[in-house]
Order: sequence, then structure tokens, then C-alpha cells
Amino acid sequence: MITTADLRANKDLAREKAVGCICGLAIGDSLGDAARTQSNRENYGFTTDLNSGASWSTDDTEFALLTAKIIIGCRGKLTTEDVVKGWFEDVVVQDEFKRGGASEVSAAINLRRGIRPPESGKFSTFHMSDGSAMRIAPVGIICAGDPEAAATMAEIDASISHYGDGVWGAQAVAAAVSIAMVNGTMEEIIDAAMKVIPKDSWLYASMNTAFDIVEKANGSIIDVWMPLHDALRTSAWATTAEAIPAAFACLKMAHSDFKKGAILAGNFARDADTIGAVAGAILGAKYGVKEIPAHWVEKTRFPSGTCLTFTKGVDLIKIGEELADLI
Repeated sequence: MITTADLRANKDLAREKAVGCICGLAIGDSLGDAARTQSNRENYGFTTDLNSGASWSTDDTEFALLTAKIIIGCRGKLTTEDVVKGWFEDVVVQDEFKRGGASEVSAAINLRRGIRPPESGKFSTFHMSDGSAMRIAPVGIICAGDPEAAATMAEIDASISHYGDGVWGAQAVAAAVSIAMVNGTMEEIIDAAMKVIPKDSWLYASMNTAFDIVEKANGSIIDVWMPLHDALRTSAWATTAEAIPAAFACLKMAHSDFKKGAILAGNFARDADTIGAVAGAILGAKYGVKEIPAHWVEKTRFPSGTCLTFTKGVDLIKIGEELADLI
């Protein structure tokens, strides 16, 4: 691994990896969203590229941009007050969310009622969704090399809309991104994620279940593909204890380069856009934007504002560079 000091001394490298993380998240989001459509499954079976009908962004990318905007605005000194202020500016003001997650909608309703974190996340039917993990990668970027700091900051962001496993999933992804930013091996990345998850949690048990399946089959994708889906399936497909272990299982099986890992994660069934976004963010942070197919970066570079209107036309490369400057 390199050190945080190395990144601070080499701003070009820091920006390459931060941009890779943000663009990787958006690409994984779009790949997963496209792969799970009926038309793609009829036409291709397994999706390997962003076809002309692929969306530019879903709530995964756009809520990650919200987190990034809040972090940039407070210069990386994140507080609960900063998060609440940002949500009132860009989430609560909207009357509807065409692609919004249930946990985020619930949080907005609670905020309008005067409920504040952590109760705004705790008092929600959807507090265990993967909506916090999908948006948390910017935290891992600015906490490069410091997974403990990433976990602490992730809790601040996630608690507005999540509780319990919903928060721990965000902490795990943020910690993983922080180690990917300093060139950690996949084993080191996964270890960082596991260290911040309580051992008596549903998420911890599901992560170990996923890893056991992969390890017993020696990483054979064909042999584990259906057993992984069967073992991880929950009653609602956007649950942290299903989607986040799925993303990390895909990373364990395919991480030699960005493209292979992103395609595998994006084709995982159920909440494929979040699974793809999480894997894409971690791989993008590890390998940097130069290792991502350029046409994928350009295809997803400017979000459509489908969920959060303020994100329409925002330049992901610029956001990544601004986050890198906060390391």
C-alpha cells in the first residue's frame, strides 16, 4: 500500500483515484440498472456494455453526489448539522422522487415532521436498506488510508436515513473505499470492511456466508452464482444484508481489473444498480479512472437528474477532483 501522505504529495494520483471512484460508482450504477431490465435480458442475457438505452444515473449516483456536495461544502469537516442542511436544500424541497429509494423518501418525510438524526433514520420502516451504502463512497475518498475515520464519518451521513445494519453497511463501504484509495489488496479492502461491522449483526453473518460460498468453490463464478443468490436473498431486494455481501462477493471473485469486476457485479440479480455502484466505487478507487474504459466514463459523466434535480449535468470528473483536494 501507499500512504495518505503519498496521496497528498501526489495530487495527480489522488485525483485519478478519486475520479475513478466517483465515475466507477456511476458506471456500476448504470450497468446494473441496464442489466436487470427485461429488454437487456431478452436481447443479451448477460450485459457487458452500456447500450444506447442505458440510463445515465439512478438514485445511487445522485445521492452519492449529494453526499459529495455536502462534504465539499464543509471542507471535509462533516457534522450532523451539515447533513441535515444539505438534505433540506436538495432532498426535502422536492415533492417527489422518480427514482428515489424508500429509505431516502422516509427520511425526507421524517425531516419535514421535525424528526432529526439519529431518529430520522431509526424511526423508518426502511432503515436497513442499502441506500446509505450506495451513496457513501465520497467519504472513503477523503478518508483515504484511514478506515476508522471513514467509518466515523459514514455514520454521521448514514444516520439521517438509516439505523443498525443500514449504518454498518455504509461504514463497511466507506472503509473499503478508503483502503482502495491507497492501493490496498482486495484482502485488505475486505478486512477493512469487516472490521467495522458488529459481529452479532445480520450484515456480518451474511458477509461471512457469502465469503464461505466463494471460498468453498475456489472462487469459481459458475459454481457459486446461483448458490450466492439463494443464500443471500431477503424479503426485499434493497436490503443491506443482501446487496452489500453480494457486492463484496463479486469483488472477491473478480478484481483483477475494473471492467471484469464491474460487469460481474452489475449482472448480479435483484438490486443490481447498488451492487454495481458499490463494486464500481471500490474498483475505481483502487485502479483509477485511467483503467476504466473511456467510453463508459463519458457515457455516465453527466447525470440526468432523474432522482435529485440538482444533479442534472453535474460533471463527475470535477466532483472527484474536488474531493481529492480534501484528502
